Amino acid sequence: MRAVSNTSPISNLAIIGRLGLLKQRYGRLLIPPAVVEELAHLSHPAAKARIQSAIAEGWIIVESPPVSLPRLPVQLDAGETEAITLALAVGADILLMDEKRGREAARQNGIPVAGVLGELLHAKQRGWISSLRDEIKRLRAEAGFFVDSKIEAFILAQAGE
Repeated sequence: MRAVSNTSPISNLAIIGRLGLLKQRYGRLLIPPAVVEELAHLSHPAAKARIQSAIAEGWIIVESPPVSLPRLPVQLDAGETEAITLALAVGADILLMDEKRGREAARQNGIPVAGVLGELLHAKQRGWISSLRDEIKRLRAEAGFFVDSKIEAFILAQAGE
């Protein structure tokens, strides 16, 4: 499965010590240079080290998107734009992105999307984590990740929690 990621799924999973879930699920993950740049500004030392280690190990792969950009319905930041462009160029099966506007733009370009919560739900369903509720609490507390209460209730119901 070809997977491309934007900054948020990688940084948030790295902060809570769950970056390895992406390796376990996808084997390798492509990211564009703009995402590398955004990840370099992460202020969480342990998360930054986990990400650098994944790049050094070769399962997070930096790949430049083509120069021509897709027609996007909204203005996005460089990481989101390059991630969508790279996903289109490589024919990605999935784009990992949490930002609502970026997800909408990706879908309008025919790219399936998933985010941190979907990845954690998948991990729970596979038995890779014991409690989705605990991981969401950690996302909030350690990464400052916002989770809408309706989305949280839906995801937890999907996980049987």
